[in-house]
Amino acid sequence: MAPRVAARAPSHHLRAELAETLRLAVPMALTQLGQIAMMTTDLAFIGRLGDEAVAAAALAGTVYFVSFTFGMGLMSAVAPLAAQAFGARDPRMVRRSLRVGLWAALFITLPLMVLPFRGEQILLALGQAPTAAQLAQQYLFGLAWGMLPALWFIAIRGFMSAVNRPEPVLWITLAAIPANALLVYFLLYGAFGVPPLGLFGAGLATSIVNLATFLAGLWFAYRRPPFRKYQVLGRVWRLDWPLMRQLVIVGAPISVSFLLEYGLFGAAGLLMGLISTAALAAHQIALQIAAILFMVPFGIGMAATVRVVHAVGRADAPAVRRAGLVATGLGIAFMSVMTLLVILGRFAIAEIFLGEAAEATAQLTASLLLVGSTFFIADGVQTVAAGALRGMNDTRLPLVFATISYWLIGFTSACLLGFLTTLGAVGIWIGLSAGTAAYALLLILRFRLLTSRLAV
Repeated sequence: MAPRVAARAPSHHLRAELAETLRLAVPMALTQLGQIAMMTTDLAFIGRLGDEAVAAAALAGTVYFVSFTFGMGLMSAVAPLAAQAFGARDPRMVRRSLRVGLWAALFITLPLMVLPFRGEQILLALGQAPTAAQLAQQYLFGLAWGMLPALWFIAIRGFMSAVNRPEPVLWITLAAIPANALLVYFLLYGAFGVPPLGLFGAGLATSIVNLATFLAGLWFAYRRPPFRKYQVLGRVWRLDWPLMRQLVIVGAPISVSFLLEYGLFGAAGLLMGLISTAALAAHQIALQIAAILFMVPFGIGMAATVRVVHAVGRADAPAVRRAGLVATGLGIAFMSVMTLLVILGRFAIAEIFLGEAAEATAQLTASLLLVGSTFFIADGVQTVAAGALRGMNDTRLPLVFATISYWLIGFTSACLLGFLTTLGAVGIWIGLSAGTAAYALLLILRFRLLTSRLAV
């Protein structure tokens, strides 16, 4: 008997999957870009204060996002839980998924805020310059208050994407961009009678905007169709411990994976701080560009989670594979184009953030962006593949992959190349590239293995 050959998906199935993925991914990706646009605006304003201010913002971001990333991972579990309930036509479970996410955010935020409020002591213990650590603490005092509403907004975003209606989150984010820019400008520099609050003002502006976006998202979820029928605030005071446990089982490995990934880049920032203030400033700007590019495949990965969950719910193995492969192809196509544009425009990008005065820092920034082009595509692939695996509730083995790739390969390479060779800051970025590429490869192989098992 001839061996069975897997049939190719008909082209109309691929076109339909591409259309559905784009319908979800475009507003999600634009939402992510809108959120990073606010952070980029902050950095551009702060950059006019000089290298020390940019370096302090980088250090503050490292401390803040260690806490925030853990919470964000737990909130990422709201989307697959709600999407599974939506696919099963169980509106009560959709509501419960959001409600348990809101409670989980409240419980974890209080202990997580300890890190931002003790940021200066942490940075000094890690060997950072006292002036940079003190400035970073000012920024953190403003940022910390926005952590809870930001996590609540992520939970609402997961709920809306799960029911195939992510557009309101996009509208809210687009409205928040100019509001954030105005608030940061007023509170950072002072204007129209508002005293200049420096880095504390920039952080406080971000917290105010986070609160406003959460309130707007909650209003849409509670008052506007089609969300209104889910009655998301119904019995909101009830603690759903069984579902809370399920959220933690799915979300905790995501949180730790996010921490391992972000922790690598945060550790790279600390290594840069040991080299020089200019190296840290260049690293922060180059990393901001990488973060901007990352937001689109991150949105595609969120869409992949929903599409895979829906296909799993239908027990449609070919659709599961198709959803992952189409989303991965989209991520690769986008990141390939963006990588080329960054290579061509790297000097102009550095000048936007630093002006013409800090020439040495601008040159180093351009060099880091050139090296970063080796991992932009891999970074896009890993986040899409991770999103597809989350749709299959496969979060534990990717955690092992993240440990091996980011820390055993990435961090070790960054230390060796950054300090035992003459490469310095460039060597640290080569290490980041190596770790990211390894993680992307392992996730792709894992997805292929799981989908091949479903097809048997």
